[in-house]
Amino acid sequence: MHRPTLYLMVGFPGSGKTTIANMISDLTGAEHLWADRIRMDQYKQPTYSHEENLQLYDKLNGKVAELLKTGKSVVFDTSFNYKADRTKLHDLATRHGADCKLIWVQTPRVIAKTRATEDAHLQTTRLLGNIPEADFERMSDKLEAPTSEEQPIIIEGIDVTKDIVKQKLGL
Repeated sequence: MHRPTLYLMVGFPGSGKTTIANMISDLTGAEHLWADRIRMDQYKQPTYSHEENLQLYDKLNGKVAELLKTGKSVVFDTSFNYKADRTKLHDLATRHGADCKLIWVQTPRVIAKTRATEDAHLQTTRLLGNIPEADFERMSDKLEAPTSEEQPIIIEGIDVTKDIVKQKLGL
């Protein structure tokens, strides 16, 4: 039996994380857990409050554990911009006999900002519409770059194709 894999996404808002997460799911058959979609389904008018985030991510982390336990790979599509959160999920994967791969979507900040703050009408991956510039800056400034010990798989978020993703993942 093959080991399941947990794929964690890192990058600026608008970097292309969801686009690449969709490709990984298509290529590997992994379950795609898209935090924005689940948030929209669970909260009709999301507030992004601390309490709402705790509830959402407790639910998502439980779903990840459940899927990994059954041998199913998972693409966890949210901004894993904090090392502590990535470490927690890596440890969860290890406890359930799964590999963990960190996907660092690198897109120039100015391009990601335009996508996230102006171009929602051009994308199917911007469920929540454009985000305010101040929110983009706050989230981007807090991104903790993956370390070499985390062994990130770096994928550029511009002109990415399934073939590029397949090659980067060694599939």
